[in-house]
Parts: sequence; C-alpha cells; structure tokens
Amino acid sequence: MGVLLTVVTLAVVQLALALHVRNTVLDAAAEGARYASLAGSSDGDGVARTRDLIGMAISAEYAEDVTASRSTVAGVPVVAITVRATLPVVGLLGFERALEVTGHAAVEHLE
Repeated sequence: MGVLLTVVTLAVVQLALALHVRNTVLDAAAEGARYASLAGSSDGDGVARTRDLIGMAISAEYAEDVTASRSTVAGVPVVAITVRATLPVVGLLGFERALEVTGHAAVEHLE
C-alpha cells in the first residue's frame, strides 16, 4: 500500500511540474509576442525577451528553439512567438521538442 501511495504522489508532483513548465513557457511566449508587437521593436527583440524569461524562470535549455512569425488574423497584423521545449517526464528530463506553445499579439502602429 505504501509503495502505491508513493508512486501516485510522485506522479501528481510530476504532473504539477509539467504543467508549471508549460504555463511558464506559454506566458514567456505571450510576453515575447507583446514585446515584439510594440512600435519600434522587432521579431528578434521578442525572441530575445522570450529566451530571457524562460532562462530566468526554468532553464536556458528550454529556450533553445524560439521562433517568431508575422501573419494577419481577421485583417489585423499579429506577431506570433513559438517555443518548442522539452516536455518533462522524469524531473526536468523528458522528450525533446514535445511541448510546443505559441503566444500572439496584435502589432502596434504609430500614425
């Protein structure tokens, strides 16, 4: 009985860690997109901001695959920051690039 309880407890802790990593990476991607969408900022600025935030919160290893793209949604120009990171399965070790999140923000224009 004690072994089963230990396994279930560790599984719940691992699930909480995986959700924490996902939410942190998603928040960093969204913040990077908002930063890149500001007037005077570039896609590279958004990517750098995303990498900095992930590096401070989790580890720089989770910020190795960060890309930016621009598109139009319903006639509104948007910037998207996509992060592909490791999905933690055992501690922070897991499947490479199994976690993919994207943050979007409308592009700001000065007139």
